[in-house]
Amino acid sequence: MTAALQILGLFKQFGPLQVLKDFCLEVQSGEVVGLLGPNGCGKSTVLNLVAQVLKADAGQIALMGEPLDQLGSTSRFRVGLCSQDCALYPDLLPAENLDFFARLYGISKFQRQARVEELMNLFGLVPYASTRVGRLSGGWQQRLHLAVSLVHRPELLILDEPTACVDVAARQDLWRLIETLRAGGTAILLTTHQLDEAERLCNRIAIMKGGRIIAQGSVSQLLTKVKGETIVKVKSRDHDVTLARAQSLGWRVSQSAEPLNFLLEHALSLREVVVALDGPEVISVSVQGVSLEDAYLELLGEGAL
Repeated sequence: MTAALQILGLFKQFGPLQVLKDFCLEVQSGEVVGLLGPNGCGKSTVLNLVAQVLKADAGQIALMGEPLDQLGSTSRFRVGLCSQDCALYPDLLPAENLDFFARLYGISKFQRQARVEELMNLFGLVPYASTRVGRLSGGWQQRLHLAVSLVHRPELLILDEPTACVDVAARQDLWRLIETLRAGGTAILLTTHQLDEAERLCNRIAIMKGGRIIAQGSVSQLLTKVKGETIVKVKSRDHDVTLARAQSLGWRVSQSAEPLNFLLEHALSLREVVVALDGPEVISVSVQGVSLEDAYLELLGEGAL
């Protein structure tokens, strides 16, 4: 099956800094692929290259098997971009914004009217049809921004931290909309620093470090990279005493800041953990299975978030 997006051997350098080094990635139609990594690892550069904001020094990007550099200006009709910064006109109404951007893509008047109506309904914007965009909340503006990025029915949607600046309720709404788009067959490349967002939305996750992908796969596949089964989180009045006691038990430290995190090779009950750490300095203890955050830290090292 031809990938909606295929990236092969990308290199990009800014002055003496090599930002991307032999970067490769694929996104299939109807799939959300999450691109994770610390600030400065090259995520934004990848998005800008796919959106043709930047030009690669070497390598190839293909949409549905067609090289991006051979598509020329027509590629903009096949890619949608939604960033955390809303590019909307605050003095226009939601439908007027949608119509304006549809005109930029050369969509005919009849098709524009139908598409604007469709998106107003899909994104729940009808109750705000008479409200100027500048008066909408941040969450509703971001919802409209996502709708605008889809006005031309792109084959590939690029989401650059789309929920970074919205509240919890708006974030949940945007997640449901993204899931609807995925179910409809849209290929989605997503960057986020919120690992719970990646766990919920992504079919596959690619973790970047130093301009390369160092690991990728489903959440369950990435969890196999963690050398342990259980995470113990401890809040303590005496950090050093608790740390020393846990290390004497052979527990591996996965986070040395508060709360202390210990990675255990074998599962222990909460009771067993409390007994093992018994001491007046211990304030609270919790036991949980390993998560994407643990895999992320395992692969990148503590402090990567």
